[in-house]
Amino acid sequence: MKPRPATGRRILNFLVNVAASLAASAGIIILLWIIIMLAYKGIPALNLDFFLHLPTPPMIPGGGLANAILGTLLLTVLATIFAVPIGLLAGICLGEFGQQSKLADLCRFAANVLTGMPSIIVGIFVYGLLVLPLGNFSGLAGAVALAIIMLPVVARTTEDMLRLVPDPLRESALAIGAPRWKVTLAIVFRAARAGIITGVLLGVARVSGETAPLLFTALNSPYMMSSLMHPMPNLTVTIFNYAMSPYEDWQRLAWGASLLITAAVLVLNILARFIFGERKS
Repeated sequence: MKPRPATGRRILNFLVNVAASLAASAGIIILLWIIIMLAYKGIPALNLDFFLHLPTPPMIPGGGLANAILGTLLLTVLATIFAVPIGLLAGICLGEFGQQSKLADLCRFAANVLTGMPSIIVGIFVYGLLVLPLGNFSGLAGAVALAIIMLPVVARTTEDMLRLVPDPLRESALAIGAPRWKVTLAIVFRAARAGIITGVLLGVARVSGETAPLLFTALNSPYMMSSLMHPMPNLTVTIFNYAMSPYEDWQRLAWGASLLITAAVLVLNILARFIFGERKS
């Protein structure tokens, strides 16, 4: 066989490397640009009033977004409580017990579709499921919508992490007479816990900046939350409303809220990367 010259392959490899580097650099530059703009516009809005006081009417100085911050935290915590146990159980079923069954294949397909589904569709679904029957927007409906978005992320991450655990670890535990459920929970699950925690953190980061589903479920409120069955204040819808208003003080608060959410998402992603790196090492 006549050897092919390596010059063409080297040139093609160089061009691909250059294109990949330029694409990665463009993404990093855009991210840095967004962070710098958020910091420039948002830092002046971050003070004690921002975290401790309720919103004020337009053109009245002072005020903050304490109600929206607490509402967002509560929505995220409730969504995590709803989604994580179901997602963990689904991931255990797919990774340990279902595996190649038709039901498992159907669940994986459903999780993949749900992961790529626009969040506004989830909001409309929960609107018809809870808001219309109950007759009003509510924090409970918002938490359910966020939980539906988080669920497939937790389930697929749990399955993937469990599949990375070596089979000899399971076999050695089964060989000494341990039941399958105990092996899964006490040994396999513990070995994969860092990766599973990573999936949970990524799921929380995924839903913490969602606006569209909350417009149809939790809506918003300028007051401090009083019940899960009433409209609940939250940062994302507040940003949507304030950023489109003609009032400078509201726009300033919108920049501050945007910076706060971005910082929270960055911290969660960095924490997830750190935990995953620790697991790999």
